[in-house]
Formats: sequence, structure tokens, C-alpha cells
Amino acid sequence: MTTHKAAVLEQGGPLGKTKRIGPEGVTDIKNHLTGYVVVQAESHEAAARLFENHPHFTIFPGEAVEVMECLPIPGM
Repeated sequence: MTTHKAAVLEQGGPLGKTKRIGPEGVTDIKNHLTGYVVVQAESHEAAARLFENHPHFTIFPGEAVEVMECLPIPGM
């Protein structure tokens, strides 16, 4: 957060339990997401590179960071 603070648009935070809503109703599910942060970068690849050597990799060995691109809503 400190090294790349200029790229951070929203600090985010921890995530809690997950619910799935579909035609059959609401069900409890699990996923591996534990937190989020919103960053801005020149490309999807550049955003991913912001998380190389992330400190959590030493705190939580075997963990990873997933980077998803926020796309515009079609027709907006």
C-alpha cells in the first residue's frame, strides 16, 4: 500500500462470508477471496505487476493475489 499508494484508488478491506443467489434461491458458498483493493494502472499486466513480491507472501506462504480488470458497462 505504501510503495504503490499513487495507484490505489480504493483501499478496500477484508471480505466476509459469501452467498450465491440464483433461480433456486440463496445459498451459502465458499471462495478463497479474503480481501480487496482497487488500483489503477496502464494495463491489466501493469496492475498485476504491482503485486509482485507482495508482503503477504511471506506472512501467508502459498497464498496469491488475483487481479481482475474492471470493464465498462456495454452501451454506457
